[in-house]
Amino acid sequence: ALIGDAGYQGLWRTHGHAITTHKATRASPLSADQRQENRVLAHTRQDTLHVIRRMKIFRVLKGVYRHRRRRFALRVQLIAALCNLTRACPS
Repeated sequence: ALIGDAGYQGLWRTHGHAITTHKATRASPLSADQRQENRVLAHTRQDTLHVIRRMKIFRVLKGVYRHRRRRFALRVQLIAALCNLTRACPS
């Protein structure tokens, strides 16, 4: 599933598995169930964005990659392993 925030309203038209937050208007405020669904979705997105932030600390994913292309996947996997290791052992 694709998870997006309120800026991606209508994404489900092109991608059937897209999940976006409920958007309130003046005419129709959010119900308690919709607010709870938005909180759960925000919590899920927050974890994903934190992992992406950790991976962007390494300059390989942030800018233009100027090294050999065939080693890019290996380096991304190593960075992911380091991020997972630091997340598992925070000390």
